[in-house]
Amino acid sequence: MKASVVPLIDIAPFLAATEAGKRAVAREVGRACEEIGFLTVVGHDVPGELVEAMYGRGRAFFDLPLAEKLQVRRPSKSVSRGYIPIGDESLSYSLGQEAPPDVKEVFAIGREGVPEDDYHRRGPAALHFAPNLWPARPIGLCETALAYFRTMERLASDLMRIFAVALALPEGFFADKTDRHTSTIRLINYPDQEREPVAGQLRSGAHSDYGSLTILKIEDAPGGLQVRARDGQWVDVAAVPGAFIVNIGDLMMHWTNDRWISTLHRVVN
Repeated sequence: MKASVVPLIDIAPFLAATEAGKRAVAREVGRACEEIGFLTVVGHDVPGELVEAMYGRGRAFFDLPLAEKLQVRRPSKSVSRGYIPIGDESLSYSLGQEAPPDVKEVFAIGREGVPEDDYHRRGPAALHFAPNLWPARPIGLCETALAYFRTMERLASDLMRIFAVALALPEGFFADKTDRHTSTIRLINYPDQEREPVAGQLRSGAHSDYGSLTILKIEDAPGGLQVRARDGQWVDVAAVPGAFIVNIGDLMMHWTNDRWISTLHRVVN
């Protein structure tokens, strides 16, 4: 397989819990993580109606007047929850590169109901557990987003089990390394571009992700997600109906001693 291809992998045989199925899926996933750090997964058991409900509530939120969205603006750049307006984020800065602000807006949420202990409330991680900021509209956004979050937690856990088997580790190896995770869900809107972007301005600038993994739901639209293959070429990632894109983050690259790669990616105009 060439590194310029993001493979499509059906993880249903792993979830069916047969030994042969687990080994086969883990081999495919491990190869993808070594060669490009991205894969497209199907057979994940995420209900399509939940995905559509999340999209519908998200679109309804982004269609609100800006003044209303700003009522749930994140309180500071160090907090990862709330509304982030257009022009407030430039992901290329994470690489030390100056670039114009990204052409996108974001609404982010995180875990709720965490313990009232030092780790979650008073230590260095506490910023990642700041209260979620829920808008008054659209009705149902909170319930749908939390249901979607729980479902993505389950999928992330399934993927971590696959990763463990792919690395010849016990299937539950990562369970006690991720049980206090700081994950967020970011609903991202890339609005119509009514004028030409300035030089170097993208929907999302080139970056790698920080954590163990990222799960993406993308649409078939102009521009879109690109990954940088090992030969340095930027490669389009196709939107497959019903699929999720999964990519390795910097933490997983570190955990595997750079055997798996956290790949640069961007969203183009």
